[in-house]
Amino acid sequence: MKMGFWKVLLLASVGFLAQAEAGRAQSELTEETLEEEIVVEGEVPKQSTPTYSVTSEDLKNEGSDTLSETLRSQPGFAINDTGFGADIHTGTFYRGHSINQSIFLLNGRPLGSNVNTYHGGTDLNSIPLGAIDRIDLSSGSSSTLYGSEAFGGVVNLITKPGDGKLKFTGLANIGSYDTQAYQAGLGGGTEALRYRFNYEHFQSENDYKVPVGAANRGPDGKLFNADSKLDSFYGNVGAALGPRNDLSLDVSSTSSRRGLVYFGFPLQRDRLDHDALNLGLTWKSQLSQDDKSTLRTSLGYNRDYFSTYGPTGSFYRTGQMDSKAITGRIEHDWKLAEKHRLQWGADLKKSLLDGTTESSLPARIKFNEEEDRDRFQTALFALHTWNATPTLQTELGLRFNNDSEFGSSLNPSIGTRWQVAPAIALRGSWVKVQRNPGLDQLYLYDTVHGWLPNSELDPEKGDSWTLGTDLELARGVMVQASYFGSRLDDRLGIQSGKWQNIGLVNTNGLETALKWQIDPKWSTFLNYTYTSAKIQTGPEKDLQLGMIPFSVGRFGVGYQSNGWLANLYSSYHSGSRRAFFLLPGENNREFSPSWLSVDLSLKAPITKYLGLTLFLENLGGQRYEKANRIYHPGLTYRVGLQANF
Repeated sequence: MKMGFWKVLLLASVGFLAQAEAGRAQSELTEETLEEEIVVEGEVPKQSTPTYSVTSEDLKNEGSDTLSETLRSQPGFAINDTGFGADIHTGTFYRGHSINQSIFLLNGRPLGSNVNTYHGGTDLNSIPLGAIDRIDLSSGSSSTLYGSEAFGGVVNLITKPGDGKLKFTGLANIGSYDTQAYQAGLGGGTEALRYRFNYEHFQSENDYKVPVGAANRGPDGKLFNADSKLDSFYGNVGAALGPRNDLSLDVSSTSSRRGLVYFGFPLQRDRLDHDALNLGLTWKSQLSQDDKSTLRTSLGYNRDYFSTYGPTGSFYRTGQMDSKAITGRIEHDWKLAEKHRLQWGADLKKSLLDGTTESSLPARIKFNEEEDRDRFQTALFALHTWNATPTLQTELGLRFNNDSEFGSSLNPSIGTRWQVAPAIALRGSWVKVQRNPGLDQLYLYDTVHGWLPNSELDPEKGDSWTLGTDLELARGVMVQASYFGSRLDDRLGIQSGKWQNIGLVNTNGLETALKWQIDPKWSTFLNYTYTSAKIQTGPEKDLQLGMIPFSVGRFGVGYQSNGWLANLYSSYHSGSRRAFFLLPGENNREFSPSWLSVDLSLKAPITKYLGLTLFLENLGGQRYEKANRIYHPGLTYRVGLQANF
């Protein structure tokens, strides 16, 4: 094993030992017991940037089967690769930035791999929905705490803790085009020991009729090679070690098998297998009797194995990427005084990539290779929050990063929030960001696409900022409006079949979010995001980045009473630029048409513990183009049973 791994393990272990010593000392000083904290790490306070939370109740009410379906309805998100016929090449974007230019966390710990190609993107559906208690979306100073790669923002998935008597939840759905979805959850515990386990299975054949010119349209006029299957598991066990110490272990695993449907000439037959494992051990200590000093230490392990393969006529090609990351984190949350809070600590990460590419295609045989690469990263961070007055809050952050390949960088952040009146707050933030190229982009040939690596790549660097307001228009009526922007230099992309730093991209946008609890039974919401992500240099100067729509929006009305539930949703997408995998005669300046879809989610109680669910998507029945010649089939349904015991 290489030395970098032992550095991570040793330094993180020191944190665990220090907490153990602190825990023993505290036990000797006091026998006072603390009330168990139900909300795990990751809770987002009022900040200088727009922050949104999606609760487990929201997830249950929406009728979504996958996490990506849930996130697409949130401000700032444009998710093209979800639902029927979804393909990874059409992308997930957050405030105009790709999924790899944002940070995804599981209980404050990195989720996903260090792989940066399409095939290696973070799988948003790797955690069962039933295990998620809350999803926090933030930006600005969150980059100081969790990493300088957050051009788009930070998405933190907070899982449910087990507590109280044994509880079981279950869901079974069947739907259009052989769609099946099953979820099961079990949780409970005592003050000393708690546990939660969740399992999820999803599959769909996606063999529906598509129009002439659609991506991967088979001889029978149906979408070809679009089947998808996913199995995921999540488990968490926690124990109270004395009055002030808590230890938790969580594990998640994912296995997915799917076909790829992007344009292939002739018909695309490539397959993608993805197996993932994420482990985390966290020790939390209260260092003071008044709960003003909290120390958290965590160890994490993440593995993503990707295998892409498929025939090309009489030839064969395959690409495999085995990506691993060992992480350690020590964080001290310290309320220095009544008006001052300091969050500071250290992150360590060892990244490893084993890759193999092989092709029998004569023109590509010379690129067949095996790669074994690694990288070691460390970071020190500090975020000081000062409540200068009861209505004025400022945040100053600094993150020092060191990379074994790209050296060191300093990333400051600034934010402020002013409560102008009880119902009006103004806020603004700025942060310096940097994202280093992935190990695969630097060293591994992509034999499926024919993309060459480039060991001379520079990091993407730039600035990200927000400016906005939080309004409480009336009791139960909340509005957030935000301007967001970024300047990204040395952006990474494919040029002439090779990874390159292709130039400058300026992003500017507006997002609004309205929530109104009309009365205990009725509620409504409205989200809208406008994004201008303009290329500033090169042959595509002044063009919008491919696959990113100018406008997306979602409106919903909900009713809930005595176990009955009804939600009506409307989604708008302005269309996006078809930037690649074009049909002969097309150019990359064309946009897909805009579309509007209306969905209905219903739940009717059968007994106290059992309910009937129904989800109707695209009530208008129109076959619209989601992105880049990939189409939705029209009206679809899911019907099932939901259980809570």
